[in-house]
Amino acid sequence: MTGSLSMAYGSVFTLLHDFREKLGFSETELGVIVAVGFFAGFIAQVGLARFADRGHVRLLVHAGVIVAFVSMFSMAMTDEAWQFTVARFCLGAGTGATGPAIRRILITRDPANMGANLGKMGAFDIVGFVLGPVMAGVLAEFVNLRAPFVFMACLYVLLYGWIFRLDLSAGEGTTVKVPVRRLFRSRSFNAGMLGGLAFFITIGVFEVSWSLLLGDLGASTLVIALSIALFALPMIPLAPFGGRLAQREGPMRIMPYSILGAVACMLVYGYVELVWVIIAVSALHAMFDAFTMPAGQLAVALSSSSQQAAAAQGLYAAMGLFVAGIASLVGGFAYENWGPEILYAGSSALMVVAVGAAVALGGDLRGPADRSHPEPASAPS
Repeated sequence: MTGSLSMAYGSVFTLLHDFREKLGFSETELGVIVAVGFFAGFIAQVGLARFADRGHVRLLVHAGVIVAFVSMFSMAMTDEAWQFTVARFCLGAGTGATGPAIRRILITRDPANMGANLGKMGAFDIVGFVLGPVMAGVLAEFVNLRAPFVFMACLYVLLYGWIFRLDLSAGEGTTVKVPVRRLFRSRSFNAGMLGGLAFFITIGVFEVSWSLLLGDLGASTLVIALSIALFALPMIPLAPFGGRLAQREGPMRIMPYSILGAVACMLVYGYVELVWVIIAVSALHAMFDAFTMPAGQLAVALSSSSQQAAAAQGLYAAMGLFVAGIASLVGGFAYENWGPEILYAGSSALMVVAVGAAVALGGDLRGPADRSHPEPASAPS
């Protein structure tokens, strides 16, 4: 199900170059369109994730799919930048409502294998992210620019019928209202958040600039779509393995190395002008991200109680979406005014700072993660 939502994200990602060339959107406008989706996800995850912990998983999942459908239908009907911006906001909100709820199911049903399960969920997300760009590229190339959004709207109608048959139970909900801010009292939780910050910087920069970068180097829409598929394909088998490895060795024994590997790849994008070299390096980047993604989610899961499982995952994803939104907003402006060299070098420097801080705080996450959740926080007095 989350893979279907990822398809929508990927389809928009692929078409940014076409939006610029066929609809006349500037790089800055594209940055805004990308950014508001992240900000909407941030708002939804901060505001709604806690309700999954209180027994409202089914409501959040159903509402998220409906809102995502509205987004795709709207994009199929419009050609103005502000209208795409509103539709992208809806997509971010729908995805933000469902993600923590689904991750709560995975964490509470099988705590002993949460790393592998989170990795598998990430793999399904990546499958959607692989299929979305390819689908969008083919339909845009051989039908028209509206076709990918019509296809996705129809897919969400089918998905909504399917989720009625799913078991969405997620353990016993809690009526105790534990303040979410208490999570930040944990050094290990903050370490996981900082590692995630580094990961989501590259997400935001990559999303707003990749299509533009390859397009400016002469790649067609179809090549851009295939490059995104190639980026994501290695993550499908590696993400579950990365989650198991992070649980066995400790998230903070894995995350710093995978993030620094991604930093090296980011620098290549800014200073190499051969399309196929950049695409090949992106496949290596994907392998690093396959370890970073489940390690970050596992770090915050291990640092929070089962009473706040969804809230912790929501905060992690919300922080990531906010950071990715800022990165894409600034990234579109930076690409337009200073070019890819400054964009990728600057974002790489920020990633190094964030992962350094994560290492400094994450001592408790350097050993085997075979323990269960910490003791539940007590109710506020």
